[in-house]
Amino acid sequence: MPGSTVDVITEDGTADAYLAHPDGDGPFPAVLFYMDAFGLRPHLCAMADRLAAAGYVVLVPNVFYRAGRAPVVELPDYIDPAARPGLFEQIMPMLRSLKPDALMRDASAYLRFLADSPLVADGPVGITGYCMGAGLALRTAGTYPDRVAAAAGFHGANLASDADDSPHLLADRVTAELYFAHADQDAAMPAEQIDRLEKALDSAGVTHRCEVYEGAHHGYTQSDTAAYDAEAAERHWVALLDLFSRALQP
Repeated sequence: MPGSTVDVITEDGTADAYLAHPDGDGPFPAVLFYMDAFGLRPHLCAMADRLAAAGYVVLVPNVFYRAGRAPVVELPDYIDPAARPGLFEQIMPMLRSLKPDALMRDASAYLRFLADSPLVADGPVGITGYCMGAGLALRTAGTYPDRVAAAAGFHGANLASDADDSPHLLADRVTAELYFAHADQDAAMPAEQIDRLEKALDSAGVTHRCEVYEGAHHGYTQSDTAAYDAEAAERHWVALLDLFSRALQP
């Protein structure tokens, strides 16, 4: 399964991205994969390769491309708690600079790139997102409902906050099937936000499932960090592939 670095032309510049796909000419269903805050790196490419092995063309954009090509921040091979403060001193200014309008302009470019690829089958795509990427998955599903058939988010942060631009406020525009898996040890997505998200999706009539992984921490899917939880990560794979097999396969 060959993977390669590609460039995606956006309205604001050029986003570098990792593209993985199955062996063969295709076409295959497509998945837009949104990174966590640590950015595009070998671990995320390996996750994309695993999705590609399951039969999907997978695009993992460098969401921080305005600050430079990946790796935008130099990361250790293993991110332990001692490394996090210094890393987030560099990451947080980039996070704060990204506004929903700009992110959704970028999403349009990512979706167009996939639609134009000869490897990709006609029809809407799937999305998976991690940490900050879970919010981008929900926001993209609500902004481009005709382009997204399924979206999943794992250990998402502030998906249903009090902010005027919280992702959950787009629930009434979503037509995709959704799956969210929260960590019960995650201060970035407290119980009141989990409840608010589920109520918004219920009220909008969105087909969805929300689960809380007991004992898991924020970042439980990321094996290059101290938050990794092998059992929770494998549970996430089962749920994600089940969602995509229903929503994306012909």
